[in-house]
Amino acid sequence: MSPRTHLRIEEADPRRRGRERGQRLSADIARGWRTYAELFEVAAAATGVTLDVPALALRSLAATRAWAPELAGEVEGVAEGAGVPLWVAAALNARTEILATAGTPRAGECSTVVRAGVLGGQTWDWHEELADGWHLQSVRGDAVAFTGITEHGILAKIGLNEAGVGVLFNILGHADDGADGVPVHLVARKVLGGARSYAEAVGILTEAPVSASTVVTVVTADRAACVELSPAGAAVITPDLTTPDGSAWLVHTNHFADPALAAGEFRGRAEPETYDRARLLAGRIRDGWRLDDADDLAALLTAHQSDGAEVCCHASADGRLGTRWASLATIAVEPQAGRLMVHDGGPCSAHPSAWTALRAG
Repeated sequence: MSPRTHLRIEEADPRRRGRERGQRLSADIARGWRTYAELFEVAAAATGVTLDVPALALRSLAATRAWAPELAGEVEGVAEGAGVPLWVAAALNARTEILATAGTPRAGECSTVVRAGVLGGQTWDWHEELADGWHLQSVRGDAVAFTGITEHGILAKIGLNEAGVGVLFNILGHADDGADGVPVHLVARKVLGGARSYAEAVGILTEAPVSASTVVTVVTADRAACVELSPAGAAVITPDLTTPDGSAWLVHTNHFADPALAAGEFRGRAEPETYDRARLLAGRIRDGWRLDDADDLAALLTAHQSDGAEVCCHASADGRLGTRWASLATIAVEPQAGRLMVHDGGPCSAHPSAWTALRAG
């Protein structure tokens, strides 16, 4: 595998920042868009939903412009730099919302664990066809510099900023999901580029007018919480698992933990394996599994069907687009050290020399 692209951007003006991203990743963005365009078609065909992708994308961009005009300007810059229609750049950033509108159930997805005050991490599970569709990034020029990983053309996903605020990312599903609000990836981008504390991060997340559901886990040197977002509202889930050594932990997969939001649960009813993954990880933590560094994270997250749940996900060789789920990356956030660790692949293939260290400052 060729080295993963590490995009470094230093632009104070949002539109110029987006334009630089688009120019430097133009071929990658075009390739990723072709895959997403096909994925949208497959999703719509599976449920019989008519997806007007340009309209949905521009609607989400309008919501972004009303909430955070600088982020809308940055998306506009991506389109200009990459030489694609504005709605294409907007659709990439709103890919979660567009897929939610199609309403397709999906087996697999991300699993997150946090040992509060020490380390947080996750698998990033997505379509195997997009295994080359992401890159590392270090971004300066906004209020707060940040680093992390994201998909080509999408402003941010998982990351850590120079103020020590880290975000992890799991998709959720609610019966009211659609594409009328601010894309959840852009909400994460606003946290990374603007939050200087746990409280500021939680405030941005809970006030964001989203229309699709996600849990963004905020990790700082002294506090952590899973912030569940949905069109029905937001909920802050604080550490609720304590081990005999006094450590406080969070585990989150792809279903709502908040009882009120769980009343509108979509993914968990369609894909009960999310509960299996949560139970397996919580059980391992209660049994005394360590989480002191990235290698501990990989060991904790290495679980397959034979272990009782597929936390580390592998695509079937004969599957079709839309069904070939794989753990594309494993990420550890270490706020105290100001470091984010990335392994290109699932946790079962990680080893001490397999990690790439990114500094937030």
